[in-house]
Amino acid sequence: MKKTLILTSALCSMGLTVQAQEVNLLSWGGAYGRSHVEAYAKPFTAETGIPVNIADADNPATPIKAMVEAGNVTADVASVEYADAVRLCDEGLLETLDAEALTAADDGTAAADDYIEGGVTDCFVATDVYSMVQVYDDSKFADAKPTGPADFFDLEKFPGKRTMRKGAKFNLEFALMADGVPASEVYDTLATSEGVDRAFDKLDSIKGDVVWWEAGAQPPQLLADGEVTMAYAFNGRIFDAAMKDNKPFKIVWDGQIYEMEGWVIPRGAPHMEEAIKFIAFSTAPKNQARAAEFISYGPPRKSAAAIVGNIEGSDQPMGPHLPTTEANMTNALGSDLDFWVDHDSELNERFNAWLAG
Repeated sequence: MKKTLILTSALCSMGLTVQAQEVNLLSWGGAYGRSHVEAYAKPFTAETGIPVNIADADNPATPIKAMVEAGNVTADVASVEYADAVRLCDEGLLETLDAEALTAADDGTAAADDYIEGGVTDCFVATDVYSMVQVYDDSKFADAKPTGPADFFDLEKFPGKRTMRKGAKFNLEFALMADGVPASEVYDTLATSEGVDRAFDKLDSIKGDVVWWEAGAQPPQLLADGEVTMAYAFNGRIFDAAMKDNKPFKIVWDGQIYEMEGWVIPRGAPHMEEAIKFIAFSTAPKNQARAAEFISYGPPRKSAAAIVGNIEGSDQPMGPHLPTTEANMTNALGSDLDFWVDHDSELNERFNAWLAG
């Protein structure tokens, strides 16, 4: 855990004891972590008087697994990717969650019925829909502009180094789409040995020109430093750099791979009652909508999506920047949870061997 932000309430200054009640939250940092602070943690503390301690990790699933297996659990709630939540749940490392404890929609619709498919599982409650997207530095390409996955792999037409996440997930799917496989056929193709070979062959074509990233903050920095001209990165990180830092970064939505992210409670969390209260509060429609105004990740609750306002601090609507906006969903691919639960280990083993070879 690299940093801790303690949000104390006014109750502390009044001399009331709150140490027994707290929520230790493990997040991702950066613009995404800020949305957790502003839309969830601060309002929760203001309403309940319960402080929220936030620590960051490059991928919270990793320390969650380590602390539960070591029997030394310090986190009460963690933000993880959907596939990681299922895997951790299957391994018995997470507490089960009661959907009835979640906040209903304003019209009385039960929370579980207000979510998009898969948004609430035995161990997971979704907070947002994010995507991996192709991005380019607009200042580097004066004439032709990249329009789809194939352009990411075209070093002749669009010269310069690329940056991609270090791992099999997302990259194999993206490589197949770049090689002409329609989004609707990607996982059927990847389920065959020939399809896997095809994906790695496509990655081979740019392997010598790829800078591999592991933390979400790296792609916008590599673009800003001029080390790469294109990136395959989390849409929220790129949006934040373009809006707040005025960087000339453009997102290509064609070929985006979207996935849900959300809350889990590690097995043996020290503040279970407070953790459940925090999850119920933060996943209420108004708070999900508020979080989407800080970072361009779409709310997974239907009633929340309808009330997302302007980008925080501006008069521009956030809607066009969300992965779930209809215009951005052309040739979009939903990350296949079951596929990655079944094949994550073997494909990452092959990816690491390929990278070292």
